[in-house]
Amino acid sequence: MMLRDATSADLPAMLVLYRHLSPGDPVLEADDARPDYERLIGWEMAHLLVADVAGEVVASCLLLIVPNLTRGGRPFAIVENVVTHEDHRRRGFATLLLHHARDRAQAVNCYKLMLATGRTDEAVLRFYEQAGFTRGGKTFFEMRWI
Repeated sequence: MMLRDATSADLPAMLVLYRHLSPGDPVLEADDARPDYERLIGWEMAHLLVADVAGEVVASCLLLIVPNLTRGGRPFAIVENVVTHEDHRRRGFATLLLHHARDRAQAVNCYKLMLATGRTDEAVLRFYEQAGFTRGGKTFFEMRWI
């Protein structure tokens, strides 16, 4: 297993993987997704991290490193879209990715790493806690347009 940044060639695998994150979302075709995907993987603040097993992308998360003018100018990091392919769950891939994201954030002197989830299943919440995140530290608010 290898942890790495996603490449242009990973787009089809990422679209399959994201079906396991939000199965009810409309299907996005590769030709339609390619411009945004290329912009995402080329953006210096974004790191689309993947777990690759024998050439197959089995899990992923998006790490954003955000410049900041507080905390002595130290950036902060956000993790989004944590997903493991249904056929590869409970093998530790997502935990390894989250630890990799943490290490990448620490390497650029981020003062915190944040993750929000809309999942309410206690097992999912315990998974994030076991990966090193704490709940209850801050109150999270959001606005949605969908």
